[in-house]
Amino acid sequence: MQRKPASVIMLALLFALAASAQDKPAATKLPSEETVNSFMQQTFGYDSTLSWKVLEIKPSEAQGLAEVNVLITGQQGAQSTKFFVTEDGKHAMAGDLIPFGAKPFAPAAEALKKGINGPAKGPQNSAVMIVEFSDLQCPHCKDAQPILEKLLTDEPQARFVFQSFPLPSHNWAAKGAAYADCVARTSNDAFWKFVSKTYENQAEITEANADEKLTKIATDSGVSGTDTATCAAKPETVERVNKSVALGKALGVNGTPTVFVNGRKIGNLGLPPETLKQLVDFAGKPGN
Repeated sequence: MQRKPASVIMLALLFALAASAQDKPAATKLPSEETVNSFMQQTFGYDSTLSWKVLEIKPSEAQGLAEVNVLITGQQGAQSTKFFVTEDGKHAMAGDLIPFGAKPFAPAAEALKKGINGPAKGPQNSAVMIVEFSDLQCPHCKDAQPILEKLLTDEPQARFVFQSFPLPSHNWAAKGAAYADCVARTSNDAFWKFVSKTYENQAEITEANADEKLTKIATDSGVSGTDTATCAAKPETVERVNKSVALGKALGVNGTPTVFVNGRKIGNLGLPPETLKQLVDFAGKPGN
């Protein structure tokens, strides 16, 4: 058998590598943290009451755009926000990228079905799955609870799943999420009582007394507070909470409460109750 010259083999290999490189999308060019901080200073530096921290700079789901997540703190508290930077680094777009296509919410719905690990209530095989990413220290989540409870009363056939998403700006939220996870694995009924009682006592809980308060709330909810406290400190519990946070981040969650109705993301619950009900009714219809 006649062997090909080494130069021919090398040339063929170079062509193959070039073709392979063309098939792969180019890596997204990310702005530096220094550039982001300079942008924030030029944009918001006029307000001395505002401060910020760059949380993450990463490629977005949309090819060519960089996603920047920033925690902004002001007189009204801390809020996570994000914006997108174009490939040339000359423009930024605020807000959320929304899914597009014939079935735009299907990928998120599928990711949720595979990734959820939180407590649930409602029919197992419901045509509608409502998933809330929540933070027990978040005042907006507390305000959203009666809205969601009314929605579930009006929609008894919907399935509701609670996913923990403690925000880094809240000093006892991660601990609260760990306690909640342990309560849920002990008793599903006790979990919903625990969430309600934690919201009721939210203003009285601090970083310093969180263990004491959460232990008592767990006991008052019908489980052993001591066992719950022990469970909450275990690495596997922390990992379960981290997994919930990772799922939320993968779906674009950057604030709480964030609700999904069959994969459709609702960034806040400022919608009128009748609109929320319409969304759930629409999601439950065949073909949607």
